[in-house]
Amino acid sequence: MKIVVVGCGIIGKTIIAKLIKEKHDVTAIDVDSSVIAEVSDLYDVMAICGNGTEHDRLREAKVEKADIFIAVTSSDELNMLACFVAKRMGAKNTVARIRNANNNDDSFIFMKEQLELSIAINPEKRTAQAIYNLLKLPGASKVETFGNNGFDMVELPVRKDSVMDGAKLIDLRKKYKADFLVCAVGRGDNLFIPNGDFMLQAGDKVGLIISEENTTSVLKMLGLVHKQIKSVIILGAGTMAHYLTEILLRRRIAVKVIEQNKARADDLCARFPKADIIYGDGMNEDLLAEERIDDADALVALTGKDEENILISFYAMSRNVPKVIANVNRSELSTLAEKLGLECIVTPQKTVADILVRYARSLQISTGSEIEQFYSLMNGKAEGLEFTILESFPFCNVPIKQLLFKPGVLIAGILRKDKKIIPGGDDMIQIGDKVILIANNRSVYSLTEVIGGKKE
Repeated sequence: MKIVVVGCGIIGKTIIAKLIKEKHDVTAIDVDSSVIAEVSDLYDVMAICGNGTEHDRLREAKVEKADIFIAVTSSDELNMLACFVAKRMGAKNTVARIRNANNNDDSFIFMKEQLELSIAINPEKRTAQAIYNLLKLPGASKVETFGNNGFDMVELPVRKDSVMDGAKLIDLRKKYKADFLVCAVGRGDNLFIPNGDFMLQAGDKVGLIISEENTTSVLKMLGLVHKQIKSVIILGAGTMAHYLTEILLRRRIAVKVIEQNKARADDLCARFPKADIIYGDGMNEDLLAEERIDDADALVALTGKDEENILISFYAMSRNVPKVIANVNRSELSTLAEKLGLECIVTPQKTVADILVRYARSLQISTGSEIEQFYSLMNGKAEGLEFTILESFPFCNVPIKQLLFKPGVLIAGILRKDKKIIPGGDDMIQIGDKVILIANNRSVYSLTEVIGGKKE
């Protein structure tokens, strides 16, 4: 498909890289000539220097032929105007990044409808929700939700001498009679879609599929649940911190925010009188000691600098803060930090890129199923997809054990109305089901394409 991306900052570049990997025809637009030069050097795209709202620049980008027009500059207003102009010029689908913390859900929906946006994305709000999911399950390093809160995909490390260290998957299922499935295992640079004979070892990262209401009990059973989080320190008072503070206070979790910009600190204080807002430098060890970092249940580093977020996270870990989460935008830094032992890293641009990959795939022809959700899992080595099964799906009412799946894929869950199924060989896929597929190192557009037929 032809896709135009306006705004080539960190989020824009991540989107461009993902879309090129998906083999789309991408055109990039940015007002900064040095940024455009960098994009042109890094990626096989048509790169145009100019304002994404200018008619001439959009005509040069052939926006009238665009299947998707994406505006992700740092300005909400520019993004909305660019999408409005592109739509009038003939772009089929438009996507805008709208991140203003003052916009409530009603105004967000109103703007989306009035501007005829296909998708309005708020990366900071979505990332704040992802952070809360991690705080809710302190033993996890990543949590994604499928099937409208039907299933949780929980990523977590295998600790030395834990119940999972040295255990065969089939033995785990026999010993702990609960509905969960180990659907992916990361070991070094390799990713495995395991069978029952696979043996886990310390240092692995595993992906578990669990029905949402059983997640806490299963993790507790496996010895992976820490005490409930009651107090959180947040470093930085940017947009993401606004959303996270709101979520935490709504759930009666004590919040302390440290911010060295006086205007930001005052704004947050006025907005959230029940939060404890500290004006000061979160990198100052004496200040952290004074604010009793040792007593906090969690620390979330959301400053505007990746390096500061990483450093303060390692300091918090050295002070034995039970849960530490850092926002890291640069992929090379997040990879390095993870190798050094920082387990919980969030990146808004990956969240946005996943949404757009799912949307682009859903617009392309698929047979028998349509993509509802898409997540990049296990450091991008695997995909988790949720499909809705249509009447044209050719393998309905066939036991899963009789289906010939291509290598590296696994049916991890089935949501049938209010029934949640961790599938076994005798389970069958039916029309209307929501099916969760885990795929290793392949781009999947429909469920049908990963099934080679039926066994004789």
